[in-house]
Amino acid sequence: MNLWIWVIVSCAAAYGIKLLGYLVPRRWMKNERMTRIAGTVTIGLLASLTVVNALGNGQSLAFDARIGSLVAAAVALLLRAPFLVVVIVGAAVAAGLRLLGWG
Repeated sequence: MNLWIWVIVSCAAAYGIKLLGYLVPRRWMKNERMTRIAGTVTIGLLASLTVVNALGNGQSLAFDARIGSLVAAAVALLLRAPFLVVVIVGAAVAAGLRLLGWG
């Protein structure tokens, strides 16, 4: 199948899912259980995207400067650093590790 057909099908699916979100009754969204589920799904999605971006390299795993950057950012978060500081610490550690030849 042509790549553009897949792109169009994906766009239509994304639009349909978004439209379904607008059709959900408002009282369902105000339910406490739904709020907890939405928060949990958001955390899980963010965690999985972080792991894929930190460890993924095409079809294989990569252990390079991104791991050190992720660990440094996690430590900064545990120390309750502001978000901008967390980003700067992660970037600085990644740059330092790459300078040392770790990928």
